[in-house]
Amino acid sequence: MPVYTVHAPVANGADLAATDKFVFVRDGFHFWAAVASVIWLLWHRLWLALIGWIVLMIAVQFGMSALGASRGTIFAVDVLIAILMGFEAATLRRWTLSRRKWRQLDIVVADDEETAERRFFERWTARQRGLTNDQWAVDRGAPPPTRNIPGQPFSKPPPLPQGGIIGLFPEPGGPR
Repeated sequence: MPVYTVHAPVANGADLAATDKFVFVRDGFHFWAAVASVIWLLWHRLWLALIGWIVLMIAVQFGMSALGASRGTIFAVDVLIAILMGFEAATLRRWTLSRRKWRQLDIVVADDEETAERRFFERWTARQRGLTNDQWAVDRGAPPPTRNIPGQPFSKPPPLPQGGIIGLFPEPGGPR
C-alpha cells in the first residue's frame, strides 16, 4: 500500500484550520518524474531541484563527452538518472516543503490520495477533541535517543543473550 505524508503551511503563526492547503505526498516511484523530469519539477514548483537537475544533466553530458564515452553509454547514464529521479521525486517535494517552513503533520497508509485524506481527517478530528495542534504533530526536531545520555531510553547496555556472546569473541572485551 502507498504511504502518504501530510504537510501543512504553519510558518509565521499560520493556522492549521486551512485544511484546503494541506499537501499529501505519496512515497514511491513517480513515473512522470522519471519520464518528463523538467515538466514534473516545474509543475510542482521545485525550483532549486530543477536548477540542480539541469546542472547535473549538463555536467554529466559534458563529463561523459570529455571522457570519450559512446552515445550508448551516455544514454544509459541518462536513463539511470531518470530512474533515480523517479524514486527520489517524493523526497524532493518533502525537502522543498520543509524549506518553505511547512510542517509534516502525519503519515497515512492508504490505497489512493482520496482514501489517505479521509483517513487523515478522521484521525485529525478525533485528536482535535483533546489535543492542541502542537501535541499531535510529528516532531522532527529532536535528535534520536542515544545510549550515552542518562535518563533517555537505551541508557542501559543491551542485555546479553542466554548462551553468552554471539559472534567471534567468547566474552565481552576479550582479547582480539
